[in-house]
Amino acid sequence: MLGYRNAAQSARVTGKVDQATQADLIRVAHLLADAARPVTLAHFRTSGLVADTKAAAHFDPVTIADRAAEQAMRAVLAQERPDDGIFGEEFGQTPGSTGLTWVLDPIDGTRGYISGTPTWGVLIAVGTADGPVYGIIDQPYIGERFAGGFGQADVTGPMGTVPLATLAPRALDQAILLSTFPEIGSPAQMAAFQDVARQVRLTRYGMDCYGYALLAAGQVDLVIEAGLNAYDVQAPIAVIKAAGGIVTDWSGAPVHQGGQVLAAANPDIHAAALDILRKHG
Repeated sequence: MLGYRNAAQSARVTGKVDQATQADLIRVAHLLADAARPVTLAHFRTSGLVADTKAAAHFDPVTIADRAAEQAMRAVLAQERPDDGIFGEEFGQTPGSTGLTWVLDPIDGTRGYISGTPTWGVLIAVGTADGPVYGIIDQPYIGERFAGGFGQADVTGPMGTVPLATLAPRALDQAILLSTFPEIGSPAQMAAFQDVARQVRLTRYGMDCYGYALLAAGQVDLVIEAGLNAYDVQAPIAVIKAAGGIVTDWSGAPVHQGGQVLAAANPDIHAAALDILRKHG
């Protein structure tokens, strides 16, 4: 596997977080992932699992596992870091006083979860108003945990613990592109995405957060999506940046609040995809 690291991207993103706090954030982030794993696995591929919908106009599923996993993580934070803020998909925002906020998606990819596919994951990020400083993408069923931030990037799983490093530059017509839905966003957004998809070597769908993990692991070049929330993207941003990649919106601006997401393995492939997306406004 070819690895690529851009010094500007892999440099420590410390902000106002001192080294002692960095170590504690890493410790607590893994405690959160440890707490969510058994809860999500207890309901995965069970015959009695029921999915409600959070939206009237379309199917936006939520399950007991989504809610219970977030509650388990919130309980850890109440014990370990009670003064930090929390923003979770299922239970909203809890203000804090430290300037740090934990952004939690207890099951990213609930549609995949209720379908039995192993591409869903638990997303955990912590950061400031400027964006995430550390993140975890955890896939409990496979037993893989992708983590990145503070100058560290690695995955722990069936093959042990290995460093994460994104792919080296290659031509767009040799690139692999991932996305969750082929019917991405609005008609205009779909047209922009399809313009990129026509020019890459291979496009695959249905990945949810696992696609971002594969980008950080040096398996693919691009992930392009639209309509994301902060809790969908902050953990992937932290992990991908720590592995040497770039994550922006479709204009090249910061995207930690969600929206249109362009995640790329390196500056060259990012620029090539961004140029196409920008042509569509």
